[in-house]
Amino acid sequence: MDVSTYEFSTELADFITEWKERPGSLIMMLHRIQEEYGYIPREAAEKLSLTVGIPLAKIYGVITFYHFFKTSKPGKHRIAICLGTACYLRGAQDLIEESQSILNIKGDEITDDGLFNIDAVRCLGCCGLAPVLMIDDEVYGKVGKEQLPEIIATYRAL
Repeated sequence: MDVSTYEFSTELADFITEWKERPGSLIMMLHRIQEEYGYIPREAAEKLSLTVGIPLAKIYGVITFYHFFKTSKPGKHRIAICLGTACYLRGAQDLIEESQSILNIKGDEITDDGLFNIDAVRCLGCCGLAPVLMIDDEVYGKVGKEQLPEIIATYRAL
């Protein structure tokens, strides 16, 4: 794809114009790009580089340093499983393994139907509810792996 013809939405272009001169703006612009697309497409990173004059290598340095940023399209429903200390000690790794088994995926893969991907995250801020997982914006606390089939089935039906 010729990146010179790639266009941001009007809202995203306005946001970048507003932020491009501010100190520390790169992370804010990347967050906004990911908010719009659900991830940061390579073409968007290249367009950002051309638009604001930041080398593409620096942009990818930031994208790959922070776990939050994604460079591949996620599934329709993101399953975030907390691996913070409290969750890990209460069985979060078992939740990851069981979710992967139910969905027949590994690591950063997306299910064949495009519905799900699993992200191991460092903290969801719900330590008292450990182990915790979040699907889209819904938090599930004190989850046992035996609950996963029913939770996942709810999102398959949406």
